[in-house]
Amino acid sequence: MADRKVRLKLLIDTSSQKVLFAEAGKEFVDFLFYLLALPVGTVIRLLTKKCMVGCLGNLYESIENLSQTYIQPNQDKNSLLKPQAPALIQVPLLLTNEAQQAPTSSKKFYICTGCNRSISNNPSAICPTCLRSSDYGPSSRNINIEVKYIAPPAVNTSSSNEGGFVKGVVTYMVMDDLVVKPMSTISSITLLSKFSVKDVGVLEEKVVDLTMAEGLKLLNASLQSKAVLTTVFLGNTGA
Repeated sequence: MADRKVRLKLLIDTSSQKVLFAEAGKEFVDFLFYLLALPVGTVIRLLTKKCMVGCLGNLYESIENLSQTYIQPNQDKNSLLKPQAPALIQVPLLLTNEAQQAPTSSKKFYICTGCNRSISNNPSAICPTCLRSSDYGPSSRNINIEVKYIAPPAVNTSSSNEGGFVKGVVTYMVMDDLVVKPMSTISSITLLSKFSVKDVGVLEEKVVDLTMAEGLKLLNASLQSKAVLTTVFLGNTGA
């Protein structure tokens, strides 16, 4: 997965060293939208606690340092520290393998020892059915027999079999602040007017590859800047 990359074309204003927008395909847009599905705990772990803005890194470290003695018996610290991202199909440049795992794979489930009808994620739970019935003894009321959860197979319901979020027949325009819209000639001309570009000679096209490293930089920049593409691909943090 480390060698996966996504290609996009940047339109750069060389006079200000700023990316006006990127011309991108389905793969890059799918990647951007996938970032919204990442749990906060996963984002903190990917970027490291020290890189987080604000106090979320401190919360993450507090849970790491908290003894299991203070955690409820039916809870696991990893559900917060290493949460499962939703299972997404064919999204390129996944930042974490967890996206391909079943979200309930880390949980434990228990079944009633008496009627075999009630299921819980708490091994101390009491079966309400057995509690009301005289057919089962007191020892049969506990829901404490661990059962294995079998996740359903991932199914791609897309009729085009493309996977991901957006359709691949369209070229997309991604702004420096990550506003995404379908690409058109009219929208490009309108943007040049919006940015007060009078001399097209200052414009430069540049094809770049988004690798895993740039993907992490993009995630980090998106939490701190409104000039994400300029920051990641031009290194201009003052844009």
